[in-house]
Amino acid sequence: MPQPVVLSGRYVLGKLLGRGGMADVFEAQDTRLGRTVAVKMLRADMARDRQLRVRFEREAQAVAALNHPNIVAVYDTGERSADPLNPGSVEVPFMVMELVIGPTLRELVRSGPIDQEKALEYVQGVLSALEYSHRAGIVHRDIKPANVMVTEESGSVKVMDFGIARAIAESGATMTQTQAVVGTAQYLSPEQAQGQSVDARSDLYSTGCLLYELLTGRPPFTGESPVSVAYQHVQVEAPKAQEFNPEITDAVQSVLDRALQKDPDRRFQDAGAFRRALRAASAGRILPSLASADDDERTEAMAVAAAAASVGAYAAPLEAPEPASPHLGDTGEFPAVEPAADDGFLPFEDEADGPERRRRGHGGWIAFLVVLVLLILGGGGYWLYSYLNQPPAIVYVSVPNVANMQDTDAFARLTQLGLNPEFSQKPSADVAKGLAIDTIPAAGSQLAKNTKIVIEISTGPSTAVIPQAIVGNTEAGARDMLRSIGLVPADQSKTANSATVPYGRVISADPAAGQTVAIGSQVVLTVSTGKVAVPDLRGRTADEAKTALADLKLGAQITQVESATATPGTVTAQSVPPDGTIDQGGTVILTVAVAPPPPPSPSPSPTPTPTPTPTSNGNGNGNGNGNGNGDALGLGG
Repeated sequence: MPQPVVLSGRYVLGKLLGRGGMADVFEAQDTRLGRTVAVKMLRADMARDRQLRVRFEREAQAVAALNHPNIVAVYDTGERSADPLNPGSVEVPFMVMELVIGPTLRELVRSGPIDQEKALEYVQGVLSALEYSHRAGIVHRDIKPANVMVTEESGSVKVMDFGIARAIAESGATMTQTQAVVGTAQYLSPEQAQGQSVDARSDLYSTGCLLYELLTGRPPFTGESPVSVAYQHVQVEAPKAQEFNPEITDAVQSVLDRALQKDPDRRFQDAGAFRRALRAASAGRILPSLASADDDERTEAMAVAAAAASVGAYAAPLEAPEPASPHLGDTGEFPAVEPAADDGFLPFEDEADGPERRRRGHGGWIAFLVVLVLLILGGGGYWLYSYLNQPPAIVYVSVPNVANMQDTDAFARLTQLGLNPEFSQKPSADVAKGLAIDTIPAAGSQLAKNTKIVIEISTGPSTAVIPQAIVGNTEAGARDMLRSIGLVPADQSKTANSATVPYGRVISADPAAGQTVAIGSQVVLTVSTGKVAVPDLRGRTADEAKTALADLKLGAQITQVESATATPGTVTAQSVPPDGTIDQGGTVILTVAVAPPPPPSPSPSPTPTPTPTPTSNGNGNGNGNGNGNGDALGLGG
C-alpha cells in the first residue's frame, strides 16, 4: 500500500478538509502529542510564487503570536520537501493549526439571512478577535464569512486565515509591494480598493460588510466582476439593509450606516467602539447620524458670509452723513443765515451753536466710517459667499498607460488620479485574461477629474488545447497547467488503477489531452491509486499466466499441486482473486496443476505346471490307476 505522507517526522496527513485559493487544509495526527490537528499546506502551484510564499509565511508569523479564544491557534510550521520524481517540484510550506470542527459563516448564510440576535453575537465575537489583534499591531485585511468558523461544541466563532495580514506599522505603505489590490472584492474597504494605505478601520469596514450579509443573505455590493464591485465600494452608497430584510431594527441599521462609511474618519475608530455599538443596538439604542465634516464647514462659512452681507445691506440706510456746507467761515463755524425780510423769522443767533455744529459734524463722520466698515464687511462676506459657491476650477489629468496591468491594478491607478473607471470585456489572443488591453480614451489623453473612462479587459482566447503534459504529472501540477490556460479542474478527481502510472499522478483527463475546448470548460482528472487490477488467470498455462503478469509489471511465484481433474501445467488458483488489486510491482502466487503419478503395476500371475501327456503302452491302465490314486491321496492328505 502507498505510504502515508508524514511531515516533520510527526504529522501524518489524513483526509482533505478543504481547498482554498492559496492552500489545501488536511486533517492530520500529531504522533508526538497524540492529538488531531489541521495542516494548512500551500498549494504546489502557488509555492513557485515567491510573493505567495512570503504571504503564507507572514500569516504563520502573525497568528503564532496571537492567543485569543476567537482566533484559530497556530502550533507549528515547516516545509514539505520537493518530490524527487518531479524535477519541477518545489518545497511547499505548511502550518499546523488548531482543528476546528464546525461550519463557516459562509456555509450558514447560504441558506438565507441569520437571525438578528445571532448575527450580532457572531459579529461581536469577530470584533473581539480584531480588538485583540489590532492591539497586537496586526491588521487582518480579509475579513469575510468564509474566514470565520462557528464551533460545533460551543457555537463560538473562530477567525482564521490571516494570509494577507500585515503589521499596522507596515500598512502605511500601499496594499502590496506590487500595488496589487488584495482581499475579497465583496468585503474590500474603499481604501483597499484604491490601493491606498490601510489601518485597523479597514477591518471594521469589512466587518460591517460581513454583518450586512449575515442580516440580508447578500453582500452590500454585487457585480459581474470583482473590479465592478470594488468600484461600488469607492463610489456608491450601500443600499439600506432594511430594504432586503424589514426585520432589521433601526438601531442595527444605524450601526451598519456608521460601519460602511467611505471615509475611515467617519467609521468606528476601533473594534471596541463597534462592539459597544452592537450591544447598544441590541438594547434598541440608535446611533446619531453623522453629518459630513466638509458640509458642516461649508455651511458654517456660508452662514457667516450671509450674515455679514445682511449686516452691510441693512446698516447703510440707518444714518447718512450730513452734507458739508460749501461756505465755512474762517472759524470753522457755519455762517448765520439771513432770512428774507418778509418771512417773519428773526435772525438765528446763538453763541453755542458753533460748537454744537462741530459735535454734530464729528458724529456724522463717525457714522460714515461705521457704515463704510459695514459695507466693507458686507462686500467681503458677499465675496466669501461667492467664492465658496463658485464652481471649482477644472483640473485635468493625463491618462496613464495601463496596458497589460491587472484589472485591479488598472482600476486603482485611474481611481488614484481622480478618474471614474468603468470596464468592458474584449477578447484578445495577445493579452492574457484579466489584463487591461487599453483605455477609452487612450493613454495620453487629457481628462478632467471625475470623468468616466473605460478600461478594456481581455477575456483571453476563446479556446484552449488540453496539454499532453498533464498525463503523468502530479495532480497539483496538472491543476496548475489547466488553470494557467483558462480551464477549470473539477473539485473532485476520479481515481483508477494503473500498472504504470505512479500513485498520485494523472492517468487521463476528460476531455482527453490534446482536445480543443472552450475557455472556462471543466476538466475531470483521473489519478492513479498506485494499485494494479489482476485478471483471471485460471485455466491458462503457467507460461501464459507469467507473461500476463509481466505485462502488468507484476511478478509470479509458482506452486505446483497434483490434480487428477485439471490439465497438467495450467493455473488452478491465484493468491489475488480475479479483478482484485495489488500494489504496483507486487507478486502473485499461482497454483499450477501437475499430473498425479501413475498407479503401481499389478503382480504377475504364477505360471501353471504342465500336466505330462500319458503314453499309450502295455502299462497304461496300471499307471493311470496308480497315479490317480496316489495323487488323490497326496492332495487329500
